[in-house]
Amino acid sequence: MTVQTPSPIPFAAGLPEQVSFNRQELSLILTLYGRMVAMGEWRDYGISSLRELAVFSVFRRTAEHPLYRIEKRPKLRARQGMYAVVAMDGQILRRGADLAQVLRVLERKLIRPVE
Repeated sequence: MTVQTPSPIPFAAGLPEQVSFNRQELSLILTLYGRMVAMGEWRDYGISSLRELAVFSVFRRTAEHPLYRIEKRPKLRARQGMYAVVAMDGQILRRGADLAQVLRVLERKLIRPVE
């Protein structure tokens, strides 16, 4: 029996970088998510960290398509802004460089008339 040493794995060069939300971004998103859950509008979420974008998907029910997607695309930072809110049909509701400003498009649902 011969023992071979394992071949070295080039970690930095071979693996693609992943885009993800940092703690401050997740705090803003989860604050809005918590308020919408308390109102009964949203029920579930999913987070995806991909190579070119990070996605926070919001669901009304678990087994359906996402109601909204909050996307982070760092490559668009200099052009259109790296954050976007995308509706279920693929329409971009708002895009910008400041996440708090972009999320305001979803906060409009929090304002309801008092009867």
